[in-house]
Amino acid sequence: MTTVSPTRSGPSDPLHALLDRVGDRQRQDFGHLVSEVKPDGTLITACDRWSDQTLVEGLRRLHPGEGVLSEEGEHTIPGSDCYWVVDPLDGTTNFAAGIPYWAISLARFCDGVPVEAVLDIPPLRQRIVAIRGEGAWRNGKPIPRPGLTPSGTACASLCSRSIRVLQALPERRFPGKIRLLGVASLNMVSVAMGQTVAALEASPRLWDIAAAWLVLLEVGCQVRWLSRVPGQERQGEDVGAGDYPVLVSRTAEVEQRFLPWANALSG
Repeated sequence: MTTVSPTRSGPSDPLHALLDRVGDRQRQDFGHLVSEVKPDGTLITACDRWSDQTLVEGLRRLHPGEGVLSEEGEHTIPGSDCYWVVDPLDGTTNFAAGIPYWAISLARFCDGVPVEAVLDIPPLRQRIVAIRGEGAWRNGKPIPRPGLTPSGTACASLCSRSIRVLQALPERRFPGKIRLLGVASLNMVSVAMGQTVAALEASPRLWDIAAAWLVLLEVGCQVRWLSRVPGQERQGEDVGAGDYPVLVSRTAEVEQRFLPWANALSG
């Protein structure tokens, strides 16, 4: 089925309209909801559930015949050749704590790899899109390759679980100023945006990395999977408990600097 590329459409495009609707609701609910603890220890709010249902139903209307896998819904790889991977609210802990930094993540997979991706950041009113083989854009402007832009930062993003690598190599100085943003997808994409030089994620799920992965590939960042490699899942496979530890780096040279800490994490 022919689809409309999110980079070539305007505000009236149905996919953008769907994201606008969900982003507006999230901004409206921000700071006014009570969170609950899910069985895996992560948080969820009523807005997570509403966002998930709205996005899943919307994608099924826009792309009939294509399955949808989402954090709060179906966790098995759909049987369709192409399918969507959705994280309706990446950064629920931030959202529930009143920290204005979270994202909506959508990625369309075909033959096991992401071919279209959208990362929407409602509190910043920024939208990052990527198309396989064509590039990535933020609010309609191309994102340059990190290696072609001057680096004014020495920041590196860690998640709360990967920070333990600092204790694994106590005799070595960590090669970056540490930032913990609290949003897996945006931790990774911060490298593509030139905000950090590297990011280390210990236990992201498929919906955390799906859209960010394509953005990073399209701007030429280094992506090193530390154990499980996405894209090798089989139809019907449950990915609800599967982690995809990853090191993302601005360049190959930066990757080598951070690789000892990545190896400590995977070891």
